[in-house]
Amino acid sequence: MTVKRVALLTAGGYAPCLSSAVGGLIERYTELVPDVEIIAYKHGYWGLLSGEKIVVDETVRAKAAVLHEFGGSPIGNSRVKLTNTKDLVKRGLIQEGENALEVAANKLKADDVDVLHTIGGDDTNTTAADLAKYLQDNDYPLQVVGLPKTIDNDIVPVRQSLGAKTAAEQTSLFAQNVIAEHGSNPRMLIIHEIMGRACGYLTAEAARAYQEWHAKQDWLPEIGLSGDRWDVHAVFLPELALDIDGEAERLKKVMDETGCVNIFLSEGAGIPEIVAEMQARGEEPEKDPFGHVKLDTINPGQWFAKQFSEKLGAEKVMVQKSGYFARSAKANAYDLRLIKSMTDLAVQVALEGGTGVIGHDEERGDVLRAIEFERIAGHKAFDVSQPWFQQVLETVGQKAVPAAAH
Repeated sequence: MTVKRVALLTAGGYAPCLSSAVGGLIERYTELVPDVEIIAYKHGYWGLLSGEKIVVDETVRAKAAVLHEFGGSPIGNSRVKLTNTKDLVKRGLIQEGENALEVAANKLKADDVDVLHTIGGDDTNTTAADLAKYLQDNDYPLQVVGLPKTIDNDIVPVRQSLGAKTAAEQTSLFAQNVIAEHGSNPRMLIIHEIMGRACGYLTAEAARAYQEWHAKQDWLPEIGLSGDRWDVHAVFLPELALDIDGEAERLKKVMDETGCVNIFLSEGAGIPEIVAEMQARGEEPEKDPFGHVKLDTINPGQWFAKQFSEKLGAEKVMVQKSGYFARSAKANAYDLRLIKSMTDLAVQVALEGGTGVIGHDEERGDVLRAIEFERIAGHKAFDVSQPWFQQVLETVGQKAVPAAAH
């Protein structure tokens, strides 16, 4: 099949790769097949349903490299789930009685799109596969070649998703400033709340990056600049068993000895306990269009602060969230290399008539390839048994008990 028109879209939450991935795709198509037309749907599936798009002109093609210097997404994101009809009708994206998949497919057909590049997580890419199947069933060939984006690094079976390493680096940078606040009050408790609904990868990787930074510093305890006070003292993940009383006893000793406690908290840690507590009060947590509990409405960081502050004898508690700071950063050198390799292969696969999600396939020898859509899934758990994470916890002085064993 000859490729004449390509469409791009970015969807879901931001990650430090979107702008660069858009730029990389435009650059590669311009390099190999400059006659191919490129359009971009604004705000992901929102733009596809509403017909809002950007035509990539010669100026954008010539200056696409600029996109590697920025975070966010120049074409915009949104959280739109094509199978959530009630939400789509409420938002005015489809009419009552319409099938969103059919509406979206007809838009792609009307725009003469041959290849759709989706840059997003498992929902984004599997939805695109559903669109392709619908069109093929209706005698319209559409290739879908996705790129894996998520700061949680939880897409099955992709070894490393775009943007996750940068997000961890930025999360560590955020912590370097926030943890300086430990001296703003005696017996200070700082909780650094980090994104990660069902996967603790980002919190774990950020803790490792922070510890690497910490190990390189020259401390001056004689004046109070003590490495102990700048340490991470606890790392809580969804994959680790939650022992509030046991951790409180351990951290109380840290507070007594150092005068502060610093916690790295994955926002998904303790969610079952928080929801159960709410339901016991007769409350139900709000949910987003994907059926996920809206974490900002239940405030995991504040819940943990409440659990620990009295037990540790904290005089002041600070909860700081690094998520939006980290996820909106521009890609670092590691991710730029990963983006380049994936966008190049994505264009090659598209021009050769293939489909799938580009990634290092953990179930096929970590080979970079177009992974079949039916094998793509979300919520890959972080493996807490990895030696590097065991070292992180050993440095913290924390026991690693998997949640399943609790």
